[in-house]
Amino acid sequence: MFRINVNFLKPGMTLAKTIYGNDGQVLLSTGVNLKQTYIEKLKKIGISSLYIDTKETADIVIEDIICEQNRFEAKNIIRETMNNVYKGRVIETQEIFNAVGHILDDLLGNKDIMLNLSDIKAVDDYTFAHSVNVCVLSLVIGIAMGYNRERLEKLGVGAVLHDIGKIAIPIDILNKPGKLTDTEYKMIQEHPRLGYEIVKKHSSISSLSAMVVLTHHERYDGGGYPLGKKGEEIYEFSRIVAIADVYDALTSDRVYKKKAMPHEAIEYLIAMGNIQFDGNIVNKFIQHVAPYPIGTIVRLNTGIQGIVVAVDKNYPNRPIIRCFWNKKGDTYLNEAEINLAHLPAIKISEVLENLE
Repeated sequence: MFRINVNFLKPGMTLAKTIYGNDGQVLLSTGVNLKQTYIEKLKKIGISSLYIDTKETADIVIEDIICEQNRFEAKNIIRETMNNVYKGRVIETQEIFNAVGHILDDLLGNKDIMLNLSDIKAVDDYTFAHSVNVCVLSLVIGIAMGYNRERLEKLGVGAVLHDIGKIAIPIDILNKPGKLTDTEYKMIQEHPRLGYEIVKKHSSISSLSAMVVLTHHERYDGGGYPLGKKGEEIYEFSRIVAIADVYDALTSDRVYKKKAMPHEAIEYLIAMGNIQFDGNIVNKFIQHVAPYPIGTIVRLNTGIQGIVVAVDKNYPNRPIIRCFWNKKGDTYLNEAEINLAHLPAIKISEVLENLE
């Protein structure tokens, strides 16, 4: 399978990964041949890309590091939690703890974590999908840093609840397509404090988790908010969640911006190491996130176009590429794969949204 922008879909193409609605219902199942009406519907609900199968790519398998059931369980619990908070009800903390525990079980069962992010998100599903992705990414970092189960659980709870204060921010400000006014930006900056006020009422939520909610927008150079803390003054959990939060935000489509590619987001985090983010934690993060995930279409500096079929954890920037076209337009055979780790002169020059 490989990932393709919806604007390049054609009727008759075969869907490689099931697409789910916001509430977990199946919209289109694996193996369905796409119709024009399906394509238009996908565009309408804000899905920008999906996975397609061909006979040449049927053996390329992309597995999420957490199972779909646990992902949807967590999304639904975050949705219910925010609805309850909006209605003035208490948070069902045990449900949050259970969801984080299930995600953690999946991650700890994967001995060699390398994130090939495959979650397909509709734009209007962003808030809930983002909370779950930030939890997953934060736990991956925590595992890489050698945290024990108890610390991981507290980190995960803080990460999945990090944006709960946004329930008090008007939706038209959160999704404003243009530049925010000073007043609107100040309102956005209040969501960590608002979230902290919500979670600290629940004694079963650790103070460490609550501090993530309050300080995940603090920045390593002191330029963040709401407290203006810097460096080691910022709780380590918050330094972790800050990286996960920004990475997922950068790689997600929003109503006001197009997503960045994973390698672009990683380059940004590296550039901001020890400026906005803890450089040591950034280094842990990039060891476990593929800059060119499996299924990505790329063009090499030789003119060859192909699909990433494998990523070596030791050389994540140098994946194995299955070649499909050269610069003359000649088609390669299925066996034509090259390992960039063994070919230093060959580089990925561009990520494509379709095989041209």
